[in-house]
Amino acid sequence: MSNELAEFIRAIPKAELHIHIEGSLEPALIFALAQRNGIALAYSSVEALRAAYAFTNLQSFLDIYYAGASVLITEQDFHDMAWAYFERAHADHVIHAELFFDPQTHTERGVDIGVVIRGLKRACDAARTQFGLRARLILCFLRHLSEAEAIATLDAAKPYLADIIGVGLDSSELGHPPEKFTRVFAMARELGLHVVAHAGEEGPPEYIWSALDVLQVERIDHGVRSIQDERLMQRLIASGMALTVCPLSNIKLCVFQQLGEHNLKRMLERGVRVTINSDDPAYFGGYLNENYLETAAALDLDRDQIIQLARNSIEAAFTTTSERRADLDTLAAYCMKA
Repeated sequence: MSNELAEFIRAIPKAELHIHIEGSLEPALIFALAQRNGIALAYSSVEALRAAYAFTNLQSFLDIYYAGASVLITEQDFHDMAWAYFERAHADHVIHAELFFDPQTHTERGVDIGVVIRGLKRACDAARTQFGLRARLILCFLRHLSEAEAIATLDAAKPYLADIIGVGLDSSELGHPPEKFTRVFAMARELGLHVVAHAGEEGPPEYIWSALDVLQVERIDHGVRSIQDERLMQRLIASGMALTVCPLSNIKLCVFQQLGEHNLKRMLERGVRVTINSDDPAYFGGYLNENYLETAAALDLDRDQIIQLARNSIEAAFTTTSERRADLDTLAAYCMKA
């Protein structure tokens, strides 16, 4: 990849639609928050914690992910975590971000859901004021827990619906198909919330069908197994359904063995509305620009394909018509002069 294309990628305006904010918690901040809150960690140092990031699958990652989240106690903790992400996102020229957060990870430890949401929302507001970065929150249900617990979480979030744009479904995919959460997703839609779901990362294409038909999602998170089902591919292309793909995450969790084997380019060339995202960047070795740069190099993406990926991210965002138009104008202006 040429230096010119690399610089073009670094500065292109883009949206991030698949970022788990708890997954942006860097080891240094984990230790700082642990010290602030008097929490003892199972690791002796930042280096020892980072050395544990040798994942073999999604579950091996989740075990450490939940341990890291245990240091989040106060509203200020959630603010500081999100703010650290926004500083990196701004440097990567992210103009719109939709943050996944997992309230059940925290409420199970006795942290009130309002503490979580207020801290994150305060950071979102600061990012808009200081960086001009628009940020919104998507509440995710943990799919390894019951639907009854998800419904209780949605009920607890009702006083804060003005601060949430949608709900999602994450955590362990295998053995927890989307239809397990049919009722709670129907409730969320009735409340006027957008709906998305992780499907087709480790799970089969059938999980993607279920997310589309049963949960009636508006985006598929990951979705890389779609290419195994030609009828599904045709549906995605015809409907313009967006996939929020996370390339470096897919390598770290062994969905693909090497980045050069990733199917993102093939889906993009077929006309699937693919987007690039960072997923859990503190754990997977790269924020948004690293995902763009490493994917572009491994798959030999050209300038037009990079522009299409950025455009896809803006078009798939949960923004108003005027916001989307302004973001597309920002992208077009950049591409004309760059």
